[in-house]
Amino acid sequence: ASQYKELRDLPFVADTKKVYTEPEKKKEVDVRDRFHTILNQLDTIYDDNYGVAREQIEMVGGLGLHNRGYKGYGMTIAVFDAGFMNADRIPAMRKINIVGTHDFLSDNTDDMYNGEAHGTMTLSVIGVNEPGIFIGTAPEASFWLFRCEDVTTETSAEEDYWTAAAEFADSVGVDVISSSLGYHDFDDTTTSYHYYDQNGHTSLISRTSSMLASKGIIHVNSAGNDGMGTWKKINFPSDAEDMLSVGAVTPQGVNASFSSLGPTSDGRVKPDVVALGSPTAVVSGRGTLTSERGTSFSTPVISGLVACLWQALPNKTAREIIELVRQSGNNYGHPDNVYGYGLPDFTKALKQGKNETDAIAP
Repeated sequence: ASQYKELRDLPFVADTKKVYTEPEKKKEVDVRDRFHTILNQLDTIYDDNYGVAREQIEMVGGLGLHNRGYKGYGMTIAVFDAGFMNADRIPAMRKINIVGTHDFLSDNTDDMYNGEAHGTMTLSVIGVNEPGIFIGTAPEASFWLFRCEDVTTETSAEEDYWTAAAEFADSVGVDVISSSLGYHDFDDTTTSYHYYDQNGHTSLISRTSSMLASKGIIHVNSAGNDGMGTWKKINFPSDAEDMLSVGAVTPQGVNASFSSLGPTSDGRVKPDVVALGSPTAVVSGRGTLTSERGTSFSTPVISGLVACLWQALPNKTAREIIELVRQSGNNYGHPDNVYGYGLPDFTKALKQGKNETDAIAP
């Protein structure tokens, strides 16, 4: 109580509010699963270097970047998630250049790789490099792994964790943030958000996101999976300005029914773009090939290729790269609240960014 009063009385503190109350009982966090020492190759395409990951990269024109040698080298991506079970042990992850980790929930470093495998799967979409089996969207990038989601509760404190992670990312020179997290409804319903709050400048997490591009960071975030629920709309911080919110489509390019909808309350197009998310090929926390549905997994498809595009166009600003991605969308001429600007074409974005007229190999 005394620390709270001291903080509240500081001259630069305008206001304070309670964001977290320790619950009487927390949901138990699972211990590590056992993992496979060999990445299963069943159902992979042996004569295809990309294996099961080809479709999700090909749908958004990513091969044109990779074929030019732009695979994320020299770029740093921060993955924001709830945990990265076995990412330090799974053989399929051994080639991923993880330069650092930070847990914003706990001082127990073991928690990064225990309990929750959601982050393992999102990381795999970007970073795995197993030719003939699975190649991610930016297999040559470097990665920071940040645990900033508490799966045992749903409180506005998670906005603080996320914001602290963004500040940390800025301090270590991160180029792209890939966040498969989103919020609107909390355990304490008095702190929950409403649609009219979706203006990019109300929630703490969205205010943070809206300033990242000005600091040289491209933020890519999952739009949310509430399309069939009562909320239906994108989650926070996907309402932020100067970032890319990502919806999900099927292999046929049809909107996934769960994918959250736009627009923002102030009329901006959301989601910004879409990618394959129903389903997306991933590597599980047990080290096996599988597929998952959700905008959580369409997001890293885009995040990795954003890093590759920026590698190819290093003189572009964060805002310029974001706009190139939007302009490359197959729905750019008539954006809507379901697909946004549509499926981006990163080969087209590269060509436009370089002002090229020559053909780029697909």
